[in-house]
Amino acid sequence: MFRMTVQDVFVIRGRGAVATGRVEYGELRVGDQVKINDGPTVRVDAIEALRKKIDTATSGDNVGLLFKALDKNDLAAGDVITSSGAFLA
Repeated sequence: MFRMTVQDVFVIRGRGAVATGRVEYGELRVGDQVKINDGPTVRVDAIEALRKKIDTATSGDNVGLLFKALDKNDLAAGDVITSSGAFLA
């Protein structure tokens, strides 16, 4: 299970939308499927922390999650990103 509340969103031209925030709990890997506000699933295409690409994000990490399939209008500050089995409460 994974949960992160989005703090900011920006777009990298030619790459996709990036959601930044702190991992509240759980673990996430590049390639995992997540839901935004319990909507349809979307694949995590990259994870970065401190301007370095990493393969896994864990509780307490401040990260940016890259989504090639999304644009800035699909994400907003305050949105909740969860993996399967996570809850929104």
